[in-house]
Amino acid sequence: MKTGEFLELLKAHQNKDLRFEYLPNQLVGANYHITEVKNITIESVDCGARTDSWKETVVQLWESPKEKDNVSFMSTLKALGILNKVNRMKPMVLDTEIKFEYGNAHFHTAQLFVEEAVQNDTSLILKLSVEKTDCKAKETCGVTEKTAVESEACCAPGVGCC
Repeated sequence: MKTGEFLELLKAHQNKDLRFEYLPNQLVGANYHITEVKNITIESVDCGARTDSWKETVVQLWESPKEKDNVSFMSTLKALGILNKVNRMKPMVLDTEIKFEYGNAHFHTAQLFVEEAVQNDTSLILKLSVEKTDCKAKETCGVTEKTAVESEACCAPGVGCC
């Protein structure tokens, strides 16, 4: 999901609770806060020696231990207000991928992608997922679909990459 799409979704559902599902049937606690919004520029070199760059928006979610008994989720209107304030201070690039950074005692901290947005009468639920790592230079490394599935390592010694 793009950052702009997320903001439009919040605008369209302003009177709902905003919930994040980080694993099937596992929600970020109602005691969560948006603690940071990152405008990130990534400059990379892959294992085939190709350079790339792109931008992302990362929204950090944190569960406050002082509010662990909270049962009221943040509203989409409040989240929109936070993000609009951020955008005035440090403009977000609306056509970038948005990710949500989250972790707790039972789930490793990760940057999660929006897999699906689901609405019901009271809530907007963002179903998040982890994207697996991948070899970005499959042609250079000689990795076919079959090889990629059979092996976790894409770059073998002597194939000219890594």
